[in-house]
Amino acid sequence: MSDTLDPRTPGLSRRRLIQGGAGMAGILAAGAAPFVHAQDKLVLRYLGTAVNQDKAIAEKFKADTGIEIQYVAVTTDDVTKRAVTAPNSFDLIDTEFFSLKKIVPTGNLKGIDVKRVKNADKITPLFTKGEVAGKMVGDQGTAPKKVIFLEGEKSKVFAKAPTQWMTLIPTTYNADTLGIRPDLIKRPIDSWAELLNPEFKGKAAILNIPSIGIMDAAMVVEAKGLHKYKDKGNMSKAEIDLTIKTLIEAKKAGQFRALWKDFNESVNLMASGEVVIQSMWSPAVTAVRSKGIDCVFQPLKEGYRAWASGFGLPATLSGKKLDGAYEFINWFLDGWAGAYLNRQGYYSAVLETAKAKMEPYEWAYWMEGKPAAQDIKSPQGVVIAKAGSVRDGGSYEQRMGGIACWNAVMDENEYMVRKWNEFVAA
Repeated sequence: MSDTLDPRTPGLSRRRLIQGGAGMAGILAAGAAPFVHAQDKLVLRYLGTAVNQDKAIAEKFKADTGIEIQYVAVTTDDVTKRAVTAPNSFDLIDTEFFSLKKIVPTGNLKGIDVKRVKNADKITPLFTKGEVAGKMVGDQGTAPKKVIFLEGEKSKVFAKAPTQWMTLIPTTYNADTLGIRPDLIKRPIDSWAELLNPEFKGKAAILNIPSIGIMDAAMVVEAKGLHKYKDKGNMSKAEIDLTIKTLIEAKKAGQFRALWKDFNESVNLMASGEVVIQSMWSPAVTAVRSKGIDCVFQPLKEGYRAWASGFGLPATLSGKKLDGAYEFINWFLDGWAGAYLNRQGYYSAVLETAKAKMEPYEWAYWMEGKPAAQDIKSPQGVVIAKAGSVRDGGSYEQRMGGIACWNAVMDENEYMVRKWNEFVAA
């Protein structure tokens, strides 16, 4: 998923609520959720992956609002399953935008009223228009702009133009690429094709989450000149067959040291040197670096595979729980959380408020691609970039403007998963 973090907590963060009479009046006037008093001891069950459930965020939110976050950690696939089969088991869901094609038709999510979200109009146009710096980015796969609006609060259909109702409020997002160990590879890497280069036989790894791993594989297939996809995020059965065949041939030839599912596993594979090139998430690269080991989130000429997560609300949520959920959303977009995310190498939904909570040198390094004016530290205080260094991938505009495709759920998803499992078993 993204660039700076403690291995255990590639986390999320939320908007800081200003307490006190004048601050509260301002928030209410802006349309935010009513304040929930600490003595109410409200607890919000937060469903998501462990990667996005950060203790520091929950503690900060509780300190600011008195509302307790109870994390319910499951796998990426199980987040979707729970949303479809047990919508009353959570009060907030943190899920990827690509999962919405499975969840929204069930009617288990309610539209989020943008009139109750103070900074809704400041959410980056990457989500609402598919633009970065006024330029359209690649939208193969499930680009958020395709699924971020609903026709109505209880609609099971995505809107083709902006409405009052959002499916998810963006939390974390990034554009992913390959992680490499330059100290062990000792030559430039500039193409996705390198993942299957026999030079790295037994020292490569790929992400074993089918809907994401297949996209990385597609980037490799195109980079090798084997096939040009109309939409890497929505392949035909023949294209799935070709992609999986390519992976199986590589696996049988001994290309892969591992097929990883867990964030910490990817960190350990890279830190140990067992793997020198692999599918990787930016905070995992940062986690390796925090151990004093050279690791790079490598920009590649074919572009990035992007992903995005967001907060959703179960359709049955009401009363104080619903007010508390809006409180959390508003707090999350108010700057503290965004700054916390940005320091991990993720990107935040509202850049303006996050910038206000970061030191100028931090913003320059993380968001503008400028050399670090002083050592860059993770939220945990670990130095993860020395003064003078430049962030992998450069500025926000360079990285997010270089998107080739987005994580997706294909029309032929069941067939794809079956074929992916053949690859895993091969």
